[in-house]
Amino acid sequence: MSCIRILSDHLANQIAAGEVVERPASVVKELLENSLDASSTRITVQVEGGGTRLLRVVDDGMGMDGDDVLLCLERHATSKLQEESQLAAITTLGFRGEAIPSIASVSRLTLISRTVDGDIGTRAEVRYGTLHAVHEQGCARGTVVEVKTLFGNIPARKKFLKSARTELFHIEEVVKNLALAHPETAFELQVDGRTRCAYPTADSLEERMRAVFGYQDKVMPLTDAGNNDGLTLDGFLCLPQSVSPSSARLRLLVNGRAVHDRMLRHAVIEGLQGFLMKGHTPAGVIRLSLPASEIDVNVHPAKLEIRFRNPRAVHRFVATVTRTAVQQYQEGMRVELFSVDGDREHGNRTVGLQPSAVPPQALPEFLPVDETVTGMPRSPGHSVAVTNEPVGEERERVGHVSPPALSPTTVSDEEKTCSGLTIIGQLLDLYLLCEREGHLVVIDQHAAHERILYGRLVQAYFSRDIPRQSLLFPVTVELLPGQCELLEKYGPEIGRLGLQADHFGDNTYVIKAVPALVSRLSPEEILLNILAALQTWGGSGQEGLPESVSALFASMACKAAIKAGNSLQPKEMLSLLQQMEESEVFSHCPHGRPVIKTFTRQEIEKWFHRS
Repeated sequence: MSCIRILSDHLANQIAAGEVVERPASVVKELLENSLDASSTRITVQVEGGGTRLLRVVDDGMGMDGDDVLLCLERHATSKLQEESQLAAITTLGFRGEAIPSIASVSRLTLISRTVDGDIGTRAEVRYGTLHAVHEQGCARGTVVEVKTLFGNIPARKKFLKSARTELFHIEEVVKNLALAHPETAFELQVDGRTRCAYPTADSLEERMRAVFGYQDKVMPLTDAGNNDGLTLDGFLCLPQSVSPSSARLRLLVNGRAVHDRMLRHAVIEGLQGFLMKGHTPAGVIRLSLPASEIDVNVHPAKLEIRFRNPRAVHRFVATVTRTAVQQYQEGMRVELFSVDGDREHGNRTVGLQPSAVPPQALPEFLPVDETVTGMPRSPGHSVAVTNEPVGEERERVGHVSPPALSPTTVSDEEKTCSGLTIIGQLLDLYLLCEREGHLVVIDQHAAHERILYGRLVQAYFSRDIPRQSLLFPVTVELLPGQCELLEKYGPEIGRLGLQADHFGDNTYVIKAVPALVSRLSPEEILLNILAALQTWGGSGQEGLPESVSALFASMACKAAIKAGNSLQPKEMLSLLQQMEESEVFSHCPHGRPVIKTFTRQEIEKWFHRS
């Protein structure tokens, strides 16, 4: 006797429902996608009892006639796929024809719909997979889908649901995601008769994003230059310092579909390299469009995951657009902070991470402004001799002698002004206080210098010209066997990082030269830092700056930068500001901490209750 049996349609629908209908939010997502595919301009979602008592979605889309109302209740019945070839290039949000019958099999579902040209609508009632009644009914154009007593016939499934508050959160997230993906459509979410959120039709993604996030601060716009094999991207990222780690959320939209994709998220993080603090994640919205034939959306029952035909190209594209957005944001800050008339000669320059000019000296020496070397000839392979230490009186002064108080009686106006930014003084031997057009500008001296050193190391790395500083007295170090293997394996890369360590015998090496930009660190510390980075090194074939090298440079820059407690002379403060102005990136340290905070005159007057 045969043991294999064909499942009934009712049981098959319940099994499908287990994949498609995970929780009330899944129902809302499927119904909203159907409404959007029907070209709706206004959609209302009504929820009661956390979504299990009632879910109602009302739209003003094209609607269905009586025959289509009955057909949509059948499994695998859809108007969105006509032939097999369309499966390779899906352009609609829904396409499987499983949602409505799956939802109807685990609830009491009522569907009312009327087409634009129809004189009267159709009403169909389904009770846990069984069609109960169908009749004509007067109604407005569009469709109303009402879902009651969700999972009423599957108590075990209902027990796995979370609290009503949690389920409402997931429903709201679905509404927000689709509202971001389709700003041209108005959305409203009502919970127990009260409006939870409402998003009127928006003219732009930024307008919709601000309405959804309630975010009023500055944003970092993302735009591509076009001509990227059909790839286009736009969106906005919130500034890291204005979003708490607990509330940070990056929403990814691909061809109008909200998705979860680790590759896209990683691309954004790579583009923000050196801009995010540890423990922080990007926040904002990314909207990516590409030919439908280049993605596969038929991967996950809930259609939350997708596959790209060429993921490497997509990753490179998203990371490049994000990196460009950071550079443009820096240029905007440069004009805002340092420009005298708002139109600097170099304010419109194109900024990159790989310029050939590498300033050979940095702030640890605290050279006076007129003696600081700010650049070098832009020719490949150019080398420069760098002195080993500050000499005599200059070396004695650094970090040991408190400078005289900064005041108009001891410092001229020229000595305390940098491109419209006037130095007021130093606070807690850590923060530079400046004034610009009635605004108070506070600068973290350590973070600013750390960013400058990091940027120069990166520039030198890409130009393959990190200046070396020969040691007057070479340093001998004993290494572990594993460290010796790394040193031998990555000899060329170590040399590219500015370190010269020659084998002396057994596990002994002699350090003869170190990177000049961080020469104030002990040679042994520099070597150990480099070896630690090489343990996660991916090879010189990696695109962009490898994460291990970035972390190495950030660590070296942090240790070599001026510290809290260093009292700076006015000329040293001015030198720091000038080097910030010339840096490619200066707003955040390489670990992502902000460098600058501006307080407007209105904010200050509000503190003291001045009108």
